[in-house]
Amino acid sequence: MLQNVRTFVRVVEAGSFTAVANELGTTTGKISRAVTALEEHVNAALLHRTTRHLAVTDVGERYYQRVKDILADIDDANAEASNARTRPHGRIRIHSMPGLAESHMTAAIIAYQTANPDVSIELRLSQRLPNLVEEGYDVSLLAAPKLPDSGYVARTFGSTFGILVASSEYLERRGVPHNIEELGEHSLLRLESPLGPTDEWTLDGPEGHVRVPIDVSPFLANSPNSLRYALHSGAGIGTLATYSAIDDLRTGALVRVLPSYRLRAFDIFALYPARRYLDAKIVTLLEHLRKVIAPELEMLHRDIEMITVPVEAH
Repeated sequence: MLQNVRTFVRVVEAGSFTAVANELGTTTGKISRAVTALEEHVNAALLHRTTRHLAVTDVGERYYQRVKDILADIDDANAEASNARTRPHGRIRIHSMPGLAESHMTAAIIAYQTANPDVSIELRLSQRLPNLVEEGYDVSLLAAPKLPDSGYVARTFGSTFGILVASSEYLERRGVPHNIEELGEHSLLRLESPLGPTDEWTLDGPEGHVRVPIDVSPFLANSPNSLRYALHSGAGIGTLATYSAIDDLRTGALVRVLPSYRLRAFDIFALYPARRYLDAKIVTLLEHLRKVIAPELEMLHRDIEMITVPVEAH
């Protein structure tokens, strides 16, 4: 019916069925039938027709004035929607796990926004995976050992792992553990995370997979940043993802413990609702993150392997 409305508007503006038929590459009869179908739909005569003359009725004139503005709005909306698929524009609501957002991911997002000033970013942090559709998120950034069971589309940016870290002050006071068994003599700090249970660490080392139970812990946090502060204060030994630990390792605020061991590897995901047509801002953001995050993870891993536990204090 919308096409019939468009045909009627063009007939009024051109003044004849023949002119519109030539314009659209069709027959005069088809144009006439389209207008007749519209008149039947609105139950009103919109045009007076004779063999030599075509005139707009009073009802038809009022109808024309109303619908031409409506069609203009529809055309603008269609153009805007089409443009959204070719030019990044508008707001992106992003969910991220705190550890990811508090490291390289935020810098990568800001770099994207700077390069695309017509895009605004809203970033929200939580450890849980939200319902993207119900909560209005465009993208969720997660770190997980496997893809969450959801109906979302996933993009993988790379994989990384966690390491054991502590402050120099703690190690000088309590001693440096030289093997897995000696961890049982230390204060082990726990991080509540979707990456694994809080009551044990699963480590990959020279002998394969090793489980380290944590029966008693003086501290449990659900944020990597909170755990970092506890580690800085000398509260014990904890595990952090490489991207959460690297800055402290570089400055010496934290040091790596048992460098031949690491937590099980996990992937960095971007999840987004399944859509046939993705806005340009989402497509370009995901591509930007892929180009930035993967090389940064490779560089980070090289740096991590160059950092070893300090010499035990005398």
